[in-house]
Amino acid sequence: MKKTIIGLLALVTLGLAGCGGGGDKTDSADSAKTAKKETTAFTGEYIVNADYVKKNLDEIILVDARGEEEANKGTVKGATAIGWQNLAAVEEGASGDEKWGLVLEPAELAKRLGEKGIAKDKEVVLFAGAQKGWGDDGRIAWELLAAGYKDVKMVDGGFAVLKKAGLKTEVESTKLEPVTVKIDSIDQKHIIRTDELKKDYDDYKIVDVRDDKEYKGEVLYGEAKGGHLPEAIQVRFTDLFNSKGMLKSKAELTKLFEDAGLAKNDKIVTYCTAGIRSAYMELVMEMCGFKQVKNYDGSYYRWAKVEDVEK
Repeated sequence: MKKTIIGLLALVTLGLAGCGGGGDKTDSADSAKTAKKETTAFTGEYIVNADYVKKNLDEIILVDARGEEEANKGTVKGATAIGWQNLAAVEEGASGDEKWGLVLEPAELAKRLGEKGIAKDKEVVLFAGAQKGWGDDGRIAWELLAAGYKDVKMVDGGFAVLKKAGLKTEVESTKLEPVTVKIDSIDQKHIIRTDELKKDYDDYKIVDVRDDKEYKGEVLYGEAKGGHLPEAIQVRFTDLFNSKGMLKSKAELTKLFEDAGLAKNDKIVTYCTAGIRSAYMELVMEMCGFKQVKNYDGSYYRWAKVEDVEK
């Protein structure tokens, strides 16, 4: 199942091209507006750009959140590789089982982070594949924050923008010296589990961040059955990004969420297949002012196995 998730297909963003003729001036104006929107950078407490990484490379722990397999095909020099599976309960059982894919217990999580050299007193900056990936950096960032790490960031645009910015690359990730990490408990503020969601279902607006095929019922990754959670609102993970693979502006994303029927004072639950893309979505929504958002890390794998779904 690990290989199934790691091998998830990349999604392609399509654009529409306008025609010439009597509307040339309007088309040019529209194109200029679109270009302006796409150069408006997203800003938020968990987001940095490539220039920030270049300037602070010697001071941060840089993490390739795509994992060892992808990092060994090429990564930023000095980056250590960690897959989300390293920090989740996936070794035993199968997807959809009660504890499969959930955040590890504090002692085990501390042990694994310590072995990877991820010190709590350092700034941790993660990158992954942006819109061509699966939000792996968001999942790990979300988990680190829940574990008490105070200084966690993600690179807008991911590995592609770091390469474009001229950071040196290599085909083997860096092994950091082990450190001692202490985690007393996992903060549950932005985490929800199946029993709690089922009990308080009507209190939440449920956001499905998967693609159209998944939402409409196709079984692509070994789910127990196809469909989506009852009355779930679809806001695709890929819709967070513009055509250049960068996060859209905070104003654009806020409008995206509000147009979907979400208000900043709503209690919201995000989910995907295994709580990866939805963790990224939770952090983005939080940075846009939606403060009552929880990520369902059991996600569709678990719900489809034990509860009813819609198509």
